[in-house]
Order: sequence, then C-alpha cells, then structure tokens
Amino acid sequence: MKKIYIVRHAKSSWKDFGMKDFDRPLNKRGKHDAPLMGKLLRDIGIKPDWIISSPANRAQTTAKIIAEETGFPLNEIVLEQKIYEAYLEDVLDIMQCLPNEVENVFIFGHNPAFTYLVNHFNHGELIMNVPTCGIGCIETSAENWSTIHPNNSNLVS
Repeated sequence: MKKIYIVRHAKSSWKDFGMKDFDRPLNKRGKHDAPLMGKLLRDIGIKPDWIISSPANRAQTTAKIIAEETGFPLNEIVLEQKIYEAYLEDVLDIMQCLPNEVENVFIFGHNPAFTYLVNHFNHGELIMNVPTCGIGCIETSAENWSTIHPNNSNLVS
C-alpha cells in the first residue's frame, strides 16, 4: 500500500522582517521539533523511499533534518519549486507524478496548501490547521500514483 507523509515545515524565524519569505530559517523551536519528529518516525519504523521538498529554506532544512534522522540520503532529496506557494491542485499534480516504484513518500511544504490537501483526503472531517512540523499520512490502495484520489485513499494519521 502506498503512503504519502505530508510534513509541514518546522517553525520558522520572523526575527529579520527584511528577509525574503523564501529565505527564512528555522527558529529555536523549529530546530528542536524537526529532529524530534524525525526520531519519532524512525522509532516507529517509518522510513521514506523518496523525499520531495519545497526549496524554501525552512522546508528544505526540515526535510534534511528528518531525512538524516530516518537514514535517508540527503543528496537524494528532490526540490520542487511548485510546492512553494502551492495551491491544492499543484500538490495533487506533484503526487500524481511520483515514480510508481516508491511506496513511502515524504513531502515537505507549507500551508495553506497542506491543510487543504489533508482535508481533501479526510472525507468531510475538517482539520483547521496542519501545525508547523505536523505530519499527516495519506494511505492509498491505488497501484499507481497517477490514480490517487479520495475514493481510493484515506488520511490515516
């Protein structure tokens, strides 16, 4: 069964208001939470076959930290510009283009698209917000990523 883990970036810094949004780093809480979530995933036996991330600093840094904790090679993280400032349709398109040989995919990005995505697969139960460093898992019975749809998939965590 294919699973995609939706990971919102860890808490980012607003210390420098002149900094571009794309360049914002993780703050102290983000630097604490990302490795904690990576260790939690590792400890319960969840490992990615593929990681795709927004290239924004905060998302990319979160992806690298969690990849390191779960034993995923940092040089194999795929950066996808479409995830930064994405709409729901953009993330769905990315999901549907994933290589079929991968079973467990982690995708790192941003709200509001990630909250919309989680709700899209949650069959009417509204989640108000995916928090920073929050993780949701969409499980699908689809044999091919191109056919992932709410009719063959569920939010499981």
